Amino acid sequence: MAKESKSDIMLHPVRLKIMQTLIGGRRLTVQQMQERLPEVPQATLYRHLNKLTSAGLVTVADQKQVRGAVEKQYVLGEQGPSLQQEDTRDGAKEDQMRNLISFMAAVLGDFERYFDQPAISDLKKDGVGYRQARLYMNDNEFQEWVQDIRKAFEKVLHLEPSPDRRCRIVTTMIVPEASQCVNDYTNISEKRESDERDDKE
Repeated sequence: MAKESKSDIMLHPVRLKIMQTLIGGRRLTVQQMQERLPEVPQATLYRHLNKLTSAGLVTVADQKQVRGAVEKQYVLGEQGPSLQQEDTRDGAKEDQMRNLISFMAAVLGDFERYFDQPAISDLKKDGVGYRQARLYMNDNEFQEWVQDIRKAFEKVLHLEPSPDRRCRIVTTMIVPEASQCVNDYTNISEKRESDERDDKE
């Protein structure tokens, strides 16, 4: 049986949720995770948490004796809930598409649970949305933009649950335009420049 890759382990709806609770450097016990994920049965939570710790995606930060039992605090591993180049470099196209489908299924599940609520008061007030934009940036501009987004996330990742705060799930996906599209755009630009030169002559 082939060894599971980190992406195989990570891209599971319950495991993604567990890792999301730890984003921002949080240290949580199983009980605290359970409070944040009431829809996940405790036995299921333990099973998937063990899977994540075995893979090094989540680690034990501290443990202490509490009423005769060992209580552990968990933190994200060094990688956290993101895929790095070394985790996907050797994957076949089919594997990458399978991972993407798993990830998208988790996102769709979040939307489904939201819309399955008995009453939805105000989509705009709740902040529900999905949008796509085409951005043209060189590599330096792109890296600066990514850093700006990262800083925006870091400003709020440390905030803890409270009666006046609501959890909102933010998903990011970045897809470079296919090389064929880039070539087509280059050809169009070159033709336009050539036509402009001809007009001037």
